[in-house]
Amino acid sequence: MSLKKQYLKTKPVCKVTFRLKAKEAGQTKTAKLVGDFNQWNEAVSPMRHLKNGDFTQTITLDIEHTYAFRYLLDNKSWENDWEADGYQRSPLSNEDNSVVRV
Repeated sequence: MSLKKQYLKTKPVCKVTFRLKAKEAGQTKTAKLVGDFNQWNEAVSPMRHLKNGDFTQTITLDIEHTYAFRYLLDNKSWENDWEADGYQRSPLSNEDNSVVRV
C-alpha cells in the first residue's frame, strides 16, 4: 500500500493516489476508498483494479487537512493502509483508521 502526493502550484489542493497492492488485497474482487473526504459513504465507486492485481484511485484533497480513511474489500471487510501518514482511533469501533495528511 502506498500514498503518492502531488501538490498543485496553482491551487491549494493535492492530488493523492491511493494504492492497495495485490499482496494486501489477496483474492479481493472489489476495493473501495472510504473516508472523511466522502463522508464514509460505502456506496462510492470501486477503485480501479489493475492487471497486476493492485487497486488504485486518485482524488483531490484540500491542503492543510488530515483525513481518516480505510479500504472496504468486497463490501464486507475493512483494511488499513499500513504505509499511511498515521493512524487514529475510530469513533465508531475499537479499531484504528489510516490517516493521510496533505
